[in-house]
Amino acid sequence: MIRKLRKQDWFHEDGFPIVVERRDPQKPFGLHSHEFSEIVIITGGKGVHITGEDSYELTTGDTFVIGGDRPHDYLNMNRLRLINVLFDSNELPMAFSDLHSLPGYHALFTLEPAWRKRHMFSSRLQLSPVELVETIRLVDQLDQELTHRRPGFGAMATTTLLQLATFLSRCYSQSRNPQSKSLLRIADAISHIERHYANPITLNELVKISGMSRRNFIRTFETTMGAPPIKYLIGVRLQRACQLLQQTDQSITEIAMSVGFNDSNYFSRQFKLFNGSSPREFRNRPSSKFSSR
Repeated sequence: MIRKLRKQDWFHEDGFPIVVERRDPQKPFGLHSHEFSEIVIITGGKGVHITGEDSYELTTGDTFVIGGDRPHDYLNMNRLRLINVLFDSNELPMAFSDLHSLPGYHALFTLEPAWRKRHMFSSRLQLSPVELVETIRLVDQLDQELTHRRPGFGAMATTTLLQLATFLSRCYSQSRNPQSKSLLRIADAISHIERHYANPITLNELVKISGMSRRNFIRTFETTMGAPPIKYLIGVRLQRACQLLQQTDQSITEIAMSVGFNDSNYFSRQFKLFNGSSPREFRNRPSSKFSSR
């Protein structure tokens, strides 16, 4: 049975959802999964990363994301050194930043993990020495906030994690690796949706952005994102509508129009399918009121 690492065993007792773990060197650990995600940054040495089914050679500069449900371990370690940045994205305000507008973010955090087996890890992010130095600087800054926990550390740590994720996403966007570029084509379409969800967007437009055949684009998008492109677009619009219902006093019709629905009745039907309640019921829930927690 694969061991699962629990949040309460790895995160601070105050429940703050970010942790930095340094492995210098990495020691045998055993195949495991976890209730959180992690950014893995290889800072030195060599080794083999295994996922239960496949294995991949690791070298300095390799950077990748492990989702909570993906078992993994390290073997054949030769002075392998790495940094793990553990985080629970469900507890972090990722949606309140513009990370989702970056193709590199979708490629690094969603597409590359999903397509790792097909690409045999060749689509991973490989940081240059200069990029690795900047990455470590950001991790050091994050680690200091988490260690000292001075008043306001939560805001500083969250901001620094977003800086780190943004920097790594930009690095991925600049990759010249052919496999990485193939993921970025899909990521370009996803980021177009995230940036322009309030505007009319057609499937043909997304296919053109991806540079792929229509059939291949739809199949690849749905396999990776768990929904066809237009259904994903509707989900993005409805998530934004939830935020506006929580944070503003705009009318339901105004919100529907502002997130890309031309028909408020259609919006209400889709919203109820998405949330299990009408927009009005959602707004009136005490738990739906915006909090700056």
